[in-house]
Amino acid sequence: MKNKRLFTICLFVLCALTISAQKNNTLTSKEKKEGWQLLFDGKSMTGWRQCNQTGMAKNWVINDESMKVQKGSVPGRGSDGDILFGTKKFGNFILSIDWKIEKAGNSGIFYNIVEYPGKPIYIAAPEVQVLDNWDAGDNKLTNHLAGSLYDILPALPSNAKPAGEWNNIVITVDHGKVTHVQNGKLVCQYELWSPQWDELVQKSKFKDWPEFTKGIAKEGYIGLQDHGYDCWFRNIKIKELK
Repeated sequence: MKNKRLFTICLFVLCALTISAQKNNTLTSKEKKEGWQLLFDGKSMTGWRQCNQTGMAKNWVINDESMKVQKGSVPGRGSDGDILFGTKKFGNFILSIDWKIEKAGNSGIFYNIVEYPGKPIYIAAPEVQVLDNWDAGDNKLTNHLAGSLYDILPALPSNAKPAGEWNNIVITVDHGKVTHVQNGKLVCQYELWSPQWDELVQKSKFKDWPEFTKGIAKEGYIGLQDHGYDCWFRNIKIKELK
């Protein structure tokens, strides 16, 4: 039954992506009726804040109808500007985000974030990779490419668009069953809180991270990474699942 439900959700997502383009950072009447919520209106950072802080990180601006994290003084080193949507925690959902990144850039999208004082945003949260697959320094491993479950599972096919072009990623979390649909194609799927998940973690860089290995939270915040590169996010919307 759960597999049938997941298939239905994926079909819904793929159909939704075929709908003609609409104005950025808005919801159609149909989306509103279906329960979608905007997490960014294209005009303000309302609802967003720096991880482990109460205010918004200073290196984020609104640019090109997008939330843009600005390049740091040292590419590859963020300015402690990881952010999260702090208004609400989410457990089961469909999250859709458009992103584009500068040449050689690197960033990430996180879900089920738990804040640990003094610890980075990624210490206990799965990361969906955002990357310039062609020129980024971190492009040597397939599970580090755009759309992958970072350092755990690759995005197959590897279908991200080049630096400077918009991509879309749809992340569905349904009672532990997770899919990544990138640019209209299913590229990654896995199940949290399962023996398979534990095995995957033990083969990753996270195997010695206590906050990560004790188990991903059942719910948490949605977050975006500051990795020291220019990166844009827009059309950030979510639909909660029961």
